[in-house]
Amino acid sequence: MFLGTHTPRLDDKGRLFLPAKFRERLSTGLVVTRGQERCLYVFPMDEFTKVTQQMQEAPTTNRAVRDYIRVFLSGASDEIPDKQGRVTIPAHLRQYAGLSRDCTVIGTGSRVEVWDTEAWNDYLASTEQAYSEQSEEVIPGLM
Repeated sequence: MFLGTHTPRLDDKGRLFLPAKFRERLSTGLVVTRGQERCLYVFPMDEFTKVTQQMQEAPTTNRAVRDYIRVFLSGASDEIPDKQGRVTIPAHLRQYAGLSRDCTVIGTGSRVEVWDTEAWNDYLASTEQAYSEQSEEVIPGLM
């Protein structure tokens, strides 16, 4: 399970050091793709396979489903971290997420998200208060 917030930096070649606690789970291969709110999703290869299998079960007669699958999969890049735990973030994904040198990497359970640090701070500032005040069940049966 991926947990926590980490602040690695992109190097001049577009490589990102994966947080040490995430490296073992991602060492055999991962997929980086577009996420919501202009972040990147990073999945271990086996988890990405599960996600794409679920997508294939969605009705492709629905245009929104087709659009979502196209955007999600067309941006995907399979990568294997190097021996130092670095992974290359392709240029089109760095551009999509607006990544600069300073990045924030968060664990979200079954995947990792990569954010530009300024974008993450803005996102957190805009959602943290609503989170703390949430009185209705967002996820039924949880707490």
